Amino acid sequence: MSISEFIQSMVEAGMKVDQGLEMEIRPDETVHELREQRNDMKAEVDHLRERVDKLEERLHDSERAAVENHVEDLGMASHDQVLDHVRETAPVRVTRHLEALSGDSLRQNPNGLWEPLDGERTEA
Repeated sequence: MSISEFIQSMVEAGMKVDQGLEMEIRPDETVHELREQRNDMKAEVDHLRERVDKLEERLHDSERAAVENHVEDLGMASHDQVLDHVRETAPVRVTRHLEALSGDSLRQNPNGLWEPLDGERTEA
């Protein structure tokens, strides 16, 4: 649309208003539709929060279990012994975590690097 066509259409619109025709602004969506969208999004957020909480709890449970099992195996252990055990067994546990997350939320690219499934990259 050229500038002159635009000016002409605006003049015509102004003339229609002057002639008693009401220009009405209508929303694209009704309040009911917006509420439905909000409720759907809230339900999705709640579901994702629950999922994150469960995954975090699983992670913490497995880490706690590693410490607890080591202390039970020894009968008693010093703080340094627990730290040494955690350091020594961390690679195995990390491998298990990565295998569990593979295909769910992470993937390994051809270079061997792990990345989110959705393709988003976060800077380390």
